[in-house]
Amino acid sequence: MVTETERPLRADAVRNLERIVRAAHAAFADDGPDVSLEEIARRAGVGIRTLYRHFPHKGDLVRAVLDQSVAENLTPAIERALDDENPLHGLTTLIETAVDMVAREMSTLAAAKSAGSLTPDLSATFFEALTLLVRRAQQARLLRADLVPDDLPRIMAMLTSVLWTMDPKTEGWRRYLGFLLDGLSPATASVQPAAVPVVKTPRTGNWVL
Repeated sequence: MVTETERPLRADAVRNLERIVRAAHAAFADDGPDVSLEEIARRAGVGIRTLYRHFPHKGDLVRAVLDQSVAENLTPAIERALDDENPLHGLTTLIETAVDMVAREMSTLAAAKSAGSLTPDLSATFFEALTLLVRRAQQARLLRADLVPDDLPRIMAMLTSVLWTMDPKTEGWRRYLGFLLDGLSPATASVQPAAVPVVKTPRTGNWVL
């Protein structure tokens, strides 16, 4: 049974948790992936013990930041894309949202990679939605028929790789997304070798946000 005196403490804990995650998000963006937990605690206005109580390891905090970003940005985009009457438009806007999110979260992603917090479950729902949208677009003859699910993580890896060659704020990646979408048109499709299975290795792994 929960007592009245416990409820304010839990509310305080929730507020502290939210402040810490928001402060970490801003700190990674401003100061890079190596920002200290002490600096994050200072930005959040909490003691370092409070931060460690919620996040014993930096990797836990980084993952919380990414989970929050996915929930606020990618999950609604997935829902909109799946509801789109034009599956190709839904597919395009979902890819745009994902790449834009990666561009904005590059420091956080670098911190997560260093901490070992990037796991396939982070992007599982995203790829499930992409696969469904691809299938719908192919059925509508809006997308080349030889695209298969194993192609999707590689396509996303190709798109996000260009971010390291430019200032992500320029949105220069949209040029390469345009090139890629043109290549996926059934009107210009040519016969390609069959896709090989995705091999999960420590170096490649699954493409994750």
